[in-house]
Parts: sequence; C-alpha cells; structure tokens
Amino acid sequence: MEDGSERNLDLSKGMYDAGDLVKFGFPLAFTATMLSWAILEYGDQMRAVKQLDHAQDSLKWIADYLINAHPSENVLYIQVGDPEIDHRCWQRPESMTEKRPLTQVNTTYPGTEVAAETAAAMAAASLVFKKTNSTYSHLLLKHSKQLFTFADTYRGSYSISIPQVQVYYNSTGYGDELLWASSWLYHATKDAYYLEYVTLKNGIAFANWGTPTWFSWDNKLAGTQVLLSRVNFFGAEDIPIIENLDLQIYRKTAEAFMCGLLPDSPTATSSRTEGGLIWVSEWNSLQHPMASAFLAVIFSDYMLGSYTENLYCEGKLYNSMDLRNFAISQVDYVLGNNPLGMSYLLAYGSNYPQYVHHRGASIPTNATTGCRDGFKWLNATDPNPNVAIGALVGGPFLNDTYIDSRNNSMQGEPTTYNAALIVGLLSGLVTISSIAPSFD
Repeated sequence: MEDGSERNLDLSKGMYDAGDLVKFGFPLAFTATMLSWAILEYGDQMRAVKQLDHAQDSLKWIADYLINAHPSENVLYIQVGDPEIDHRCWQRPESMTEKRPLTQVNTTYPGTEVAAETAAAMAAASLVFKKTNSTYSHLLLKHSKQLFTFADTYRGSYSISIPQVQVYYNSTGYGDELLWASSWLYHATKDAYYLEYVTLKNGIAFANWGTPTWFSWDNKLAGTQVLLSRVNFFGAEDIPIIENLDLQIYRKTAEAFMCGLLPDSPTATSSRTEGGLIWVSEWNSLQHPMASAFLAVIFSDYMLGSYTENLYCEGKLYNSMDLRNFAISQVDYVLGNNPLGMSYLLAYGSNYPQYVHHRGASIPTNATTGCRDGFKWLNATDPNPNVAIGALVGGPFLNDTYIDSRNNSMQGEPTTYNAALIVGLLSGLVTISSIAPSFD
C-alpha cells in the first residue's frame, strides 16, 4: 500500500504482471489496452453474463495507477519493485517487506515504447468511460495525449535507456507502439492528425506493410492493422483518398495475418502444435494463440458488420465464420480439447494445473512466512492451497506437453495480459456479434 511513497506518489493500485510481486509498466499498460478493446467491442456480451462491471472495475484499477504514474508531462514511472530483490523472496503480497524502488523514463532516459503503450491504454480506456464518467474519460485522454507527445518527441527505447529491463520485458522496437497509440488516439479524438501520423507520416517507416507479424505485449503491428481496418470497414467515406489508400494497405496486411491463421489456407502458418494450437514461443506459449484468436474474432465481426462476405487467401475464399471457427478451436484447446485433456484455465473443469508458479496461490492464507523462509512453499510437494480462479497459465510445449511444477515458470506462470486476452476472446464468442460502427 506504500508503493510510490518515496516520491509522494500513490502507486498502490495497478497489478503484478504474473506470479511475482513487481509492477512492470509495459505489459501492465498492454493489459489495460486489451481489456479496454474487449469492453469496447464486446461490452454487451459481458453485460449479458454479468461480467461488465467486473471488467470495468479491473480496468479502472489499472488506469488509476497509470494516471498516478504520470506525474508530469515528460515523466512516467514504469516499474515498482526490483525483480532481482523480489526474486530472492517467496512471500505473499500482503506481507512483503523488501524495498520497492521506482523506475522512470524521462527526457534524459526516454522510453518511447512504454510511454506510447501507456498512451494507447489511456486513450482506449477514455472511450470505455466516455459515457459513464466523462470527467474521468477527459482526464485519461489528457494524459494519453501528453504521453504520446512525450513518446514521439523523445524517441528512444527503454531497453537502451534502462538496460536492466531487458531481462524480463525487453522491447524489440518502438515504431509499432507509436502507430498503436496514434491509432487509439484517432479513435478517441477523431483528430485527423493521428490518422495522418499512422498513414502519410509514419506508415512506411514503421508499419511493415505486407508482412504479418505475431501480436503480443512487445509487437503491436497486427493489432494496429486490425484496429485501423475498423476505420476502413466502417468510416472510410469521411477520409481523404490518399490516407484511405494507406488504410487499405493496413487492412490487406491484416487479411494476410488472418489467412495465416486458417489451418487449410494456402498461406497457413506452420507455427502450430499437432493438437492444432498456434505456437510461437516456449515461454508463455498461450499468449500468441489467444492474441491471434482475439484478433480473428474481431476481424470476423468487422466482416459481418460491414457485409463483407469473403476473405481472399491466394486463390481460396473464406468467410467470417471460418475465422470464428479458428478462434473457437484455440479456445477449445485451452479449455481441454487437447492431447492432455487438461484445461489451462484454472478452475475450469476438473483437470487443470495444481502447481501454478504464483506466490499468493502457493502460500496458505494463515502462513506467517517472511522473505526467505517462504521458499518452502515454492518447493512444497502438495498442490497449491489457493486456486487463482480464472488465471491462464503459460501453456504447453510444441509437442503439446505440460509439466505441472511450481518451479516451471516457463509453462506454469499466469500473466495479467493473457487474462485480458482471453477475457476479450471469450466475450467475443458469447454470441455472433453485431459490431457498432463507432466506439462513440
């Protein structure tokens, strides 16, 4: 509860990224952006299953933190806690006592990608709260604009400015975050400046048009392509021709990404397990299939809502239901239709991981352990005494196997951004959706 107090800031809110007790701002902001996008597209479905209030509460908890982490225009606190100190302890968050230093980016030590991702999160969240809390929405948008200007004016990777972040959340570049943030700011403001930014001004430099890439906390290009496809599907008539041409290229690249996901497409990716799961990385392997499936559901609904019948994949035609069925296949795998017959979503079904790499889940609520002696719970042979209900673990190896061990953080550590992705994905599959042409 004292996070940020050394700088007279209230950073008590926010979320830990995974099973440890560090607040990493880069993936946290991405979590907020994805949760916002899910609410904006599928809030009605969330309401139908009585989950909308919970989603909005979770989003506001993160957004409150991000606001407080941005105390002046060109300063953003991007981390609370030291992972090296944190990883020398195994204790519940309620009882931790180690030092929790703050890390910031500023004009001397810039961090374009984390500042731009935070700008994206705030712009997206401003749309979520626009009708229910206009004052808060305006505040978020103010911070978003300032952070985008900061990110763009003082360009530099936070991985270079602050080398220690490379160990846990290394960035491979910031161009994608600038496009992503500007795309969200265009949706939030309808200011032509932000549309021109992603098209005429920076499309060629940063968009990597025509080359699909995997969507993740580090690479936002596929998400940007789908988000800008929304403009092309529903709002193109009000946009100058030259910018519309660039929007069409964004959409064409999004379509190429979708074609790669469909298993019988001529351009289908080979990055799959034999069980049918998209598989890109052995660390946190479920991030990419969940992110891909979420984008597929959204794009499918954009096609449906715009009466776009076909997706053309090098000589073969597909429709919106083909994309939806792909997304369902990924969800089915996660929920148990896989070679192990195991659910990777905790507390779903009767067979799910019991030794999740998560401090709070592994330590009994009545334990009085401190920093070092808590490791007995990490190494205990009994299953976790507490179930992190709804958490999505890292996922299987390429051969569809999973080792259920508390020390197996590669496969067994749940993350907040995976949770945000599957919230959006499952919400999009509640019903076949009628997408609103605008977020307003």
